[in-house]
Amino acid sequence: MKRTLRIVLIVVGVLVVLLVIAPFLIPVNQFRPTIEEKASAAIGRKVELGNLSLSLLGGSLGAENLSVGDDPKFSKSPFLTAKTVKVGVEMMPLIFSKTVNVTGITIENPEVTLLRNAAGVWNYSSLGASAGKAEAAKPTRKTGDTSGTPPDVSVKKLELKDGRINIGTVNSPKRSTYDHVDVTASDVSMKSQFPVTLSADLPAGGKFKLDGTAGPVDEEDTSLTPVAAKLTVSGLDLASTGFLDASAGLHGILDVDASMTSQKGEAETKGTAKLSKALLVAGGSPASQPVSVDFNTKYDLRKNTGVLNPSALKIGKAVAHLSGTYSAQGETPSVNIKVTGEGMPAQDLESFLPALGVNLPKGASLTAGTLSANLSLAGPTSKLVTAGNVGLANAKLSGFDLGSKMSAIAALGGLKTGKDLDIEKLSSNVKVSPAGIEAENFLAVVPSLGNLAGAGTIDAKNNMDFKMAATLTNALGTAASPISGAAGILGRVTGGGSGCKNGTTVPFMIQGTTAEPKFVPDVGGLAAGMLKSQLGCAAGVVPGAKGQQGQQQNAVEAITGLFGKKKKPQ
Repeated sequence: MKRTLRIVLIVVGVLVVLLVIAPFLIPVNQFRPTIEEKASAAIGRKVELGNLSLSLLGGSLGAENLSVGDDPKFSKSPFLTAKTVKVGVEMMPLIFSKTVNVTGITIENPEVTLLRNAAGVWNYSSLGASAGKAEAAKPTRKTGDTSGTPPDVSVKKLELKDGRINIGTVNSPKRSTYDHVDVTASDVSMKSQFPVTLSADLPAGGKFKLDGTAGPVDEEDTSLTPVAAKLTVSGLDLASTGFLDASAGLHGILDVDASMTSQKGEAETKGTAKLSKALLVAGGSPASQPVSVDFNTKYDLRKNTGVLNPSALKIGKAVAHLSGTYSAQGETPSVNIKVTGEGMPAQDLESFLPALGVNLPKGASLTAGTLSANLSLAGPTSKLVTAGNVGLANAKLSGFDLGSKMSAIAALGGLKTGKDLDIEKLSSNVKVSPAGIEAENFLAVVPSLGNLAGAGTIDAKNNMDFKMAATLTNALGTAASPISGAAGILGRVTGGGSGCKNGTTVPFMIQGTTAEPKFVPDVGGLAAGMLKSQLGCAAGVVPGAKGQQGQQQNAVEAITGLFGKKKKPQ
């Protein structure tokens, strides 16, 4: 018994010694040129390895300082680098016949640089393509095989652990960095489909995950390889992606839950995207309510252009419809999207107005009304321009006393609008750009006041510059009105009680900010407006009639005198 135990211990000791000294007895570095050559041929890029080491217990070869070259059309720097690579191999063929049979590859702490050129083509597109072309160009094999296709390369398991991906464009040194990238693929083959998972930390926080299948690998363009996967993105800060210009005011936190399929050069993605804390113009403030989009897109991987099929945009109970096109050609992605919506609850949209640089007056809120919109979003994402028409109907702006805000002008009409402002109708042509908001053909019907018309701008710092005209109702602007003082004077001067159906027109300006608007008289605009639209019917005068000019001059002097403006010497 003791003799048997002694023999076992001796055998175990010998095996331990062999395991310790065998790596030094097997000249594994002699395999390095072969491994580099086969790897280079398989991916069509120059592959370089440092010293190799052997681990019998782990059943793997170790390599230092892996480097994979980039497509020379994009960069002379490496496409991928890693300090350590482990290659799983079958030990018996390696020891006895010096044959390398790869069972798995693990690349630790790799760093990959993905670059896109002006045409929208990525530097990974040519991976494997040159290898296939080179193999196809070889003479027909002696076995009679005339296919010219490269032999299949398969790996039982391929892993990239805790890597880093840098994404950018050829003509810019700026890069967006994604850390803690992990990729796992099983039964990887150039000729068949294989499962793959990818996860990464996103810039400025957030997570990315893709789980699905890929393959067979396209021999002409790797980016055209078929893919079927589920895609999830959580907490992506748009300003940190590098694809948007943060100085243009585009910000937001994006979450995406979608499915993606790619076949024959066309990728289709369906799912839901939610944008929180949205900010669309410089000088605005993040929206308090998220925007969600149920989307369906198709993307041409060869042309780098896509179509947004009819999709729904939701803010609370407000629903708008989206459709259009987009493109990844050029240095910056561009879009051409149509947005239409009818009867959207104004209360639900109020929370999104700050993202457009619009803040309601302090203490005011939209408590009723519906909004309609017909807009287009066009241009590069770094300089996106939104233009079109918006309309508001049967709205109530609670907590906003327009009469008190227009106190400098109210003396002309004796305005008393109450603490809440009812808006029967409102419409305007708008243009939203990084510079701010432009409004033209602004028209509003306010029962307590009359009709408002004008145009103006809100700049990137939320400063307002509007030139407006209020056409007061006849009850406010006629000589018969019980309202005394300036209202009666205006009524008599402008003919409010003598056939002028539109009532008294009072031009004014809106300055300050949307949160604290300031209403001030516009003396010059008053005179010009009256001459064009009101004085033709003063005292029953018909436009063009003899003697009209003198009456108009007297009317202008009377009106400007109300503001304390000195008459010019005759």
